Amino acid sequence: MSAIIINDPLYGFTSVPRGLLGQIIDQPEFQRLDHIRQLGTSSFVYPSAKHSRKQHSIGAFHLMQEALLILSQKGEFIFDSEREAAEAAILLHDVGHGPFSHVLENVLTIGVHHEEISLKIMERINRRLHGDLSLAIKIFKDEYPKHFLHELLSSQLDVDRMDYVNRDSFYCGVQEGSIGTARIIKMLNVRNDHLVVEHKGLHTVENYLMARRLMYWQVYLHKTVVAAEEVLRSALRRAKWLARRDQILFSTPALHYFLYNHVDAERFSNDPKALDNYLLLTDADMISALNVWQQHDDKILSILAQNFMKRRLFKVEVFDGEVTDIEIAQHVTRLQKEAAEALGINEEDASYFVTSKRVEKDMYSPLSEGIGILQTDDSVTDVGRLSNIVRTDPSQEYKDRKHYVFHQRL
Repeated sequence: MSAIIINDPLYGFTSVPRGLLGQIIDQPEFQRLDHIRQLGTSSFVYPSAKHSRKQHSIGAFHLMQEALLILSQKGEFIFDSEREAAEAAILLHDVGHGPFSHVLENVLTIGVHHEEISLKIMERINRRLHGDLSLAIKIFKDEYPKHFLHELLSSQLDVDRMDYVNRDSFYCGVQEGSIGTARIIKMLNVRNDHLVVEHKGLHTVENYLMARRLMYWQVYLHKTVVAAEEVLRSALRRAKWLARRDQILFSTPALHYFLYNHVDAERFSNDPKALDNYLLLTDADMISALNVWQQHDDKILSILAQNFMKRRLFKVEVFDGEVTDIEIAQHVTRLQKEAAEALGINEEDASYFVTSKRVEKDMYSPLSEGIGILQTDDSVTDVGRLSNIVRTDPSQEYKDRKHYVFHQRL
């Protein structure tokens, strides 16, 4: 069978067979990912971080191909249909992301996670392809007997994470995120239907876990990146507030649907227009709207849109996890009073300009399905028990905690 050849800057040439997998590549839902940035607002800090969800999906697909090949060579029997289904599932795993990826979740839609949307889109494509994605959907939902196939797709050591850590570090120029994906995959094996890593790969796994932790605090949760996200969320919240009061707002037809309708999980499930319009949304819808909203008569929306488009981002204060929620709330109240006075608005409206966010992140969680290390005696031991870097008590979770407080520059 002929193949689509894609040249990837990280892995070189990747071959996508022209059968089912080639059909997936050609679907408009997949091509839409070309217009969704992988890292949302990270380019405010790392200007070259403008790669797309499509690039990541193809990269994760390549790693899935490599992983399945290695496991087959080690004696794990994988049918061609299972291989194709796992590769189809990874191609479509992020198809449900909206504009700026994670940034507008629970603002654009309420209570609808991107993974739920991905599943709905996969089911729609499956109907179009006469059921050819049914096995891929079972693997995606972890309803297929071979659990390790789902773990390749979603676990603490999956091909999704391996690609995004490596790819994001490459495009950001953050060397600390570089990981040895080829060696990790070479060390993969299966025991008791679970993915494991052979003992020679322990230090490579340690490097991967440390790299992922550093990427979160240096890139994904960088204070300026998160400040840009907060400005964007505040602008969209204000636009939706105005829309509920029948104010005229420039928007594309797809964005108009989400501004002027309350789209929660129930509506997303029952109204076909919700998914139809969602699939028309890209980063460009938000950027074009924000560009015009800079001139809107509503002072609050205008300031917020200018903040984003002209990079006048909120100031950020970062507190460690020892600060209580009550102390943060009191600090936010004081800042809102100052913002209200300086901007000539009421304190309720000042909440668009002063927000807070608590973030918890763990490098490795021993309480969920962990990463098993295959010992020379064929026993499997959790990486947290073997590694001095990832050393954990299996009965506890270890999290980094930070409080962010954002406020308008006055």
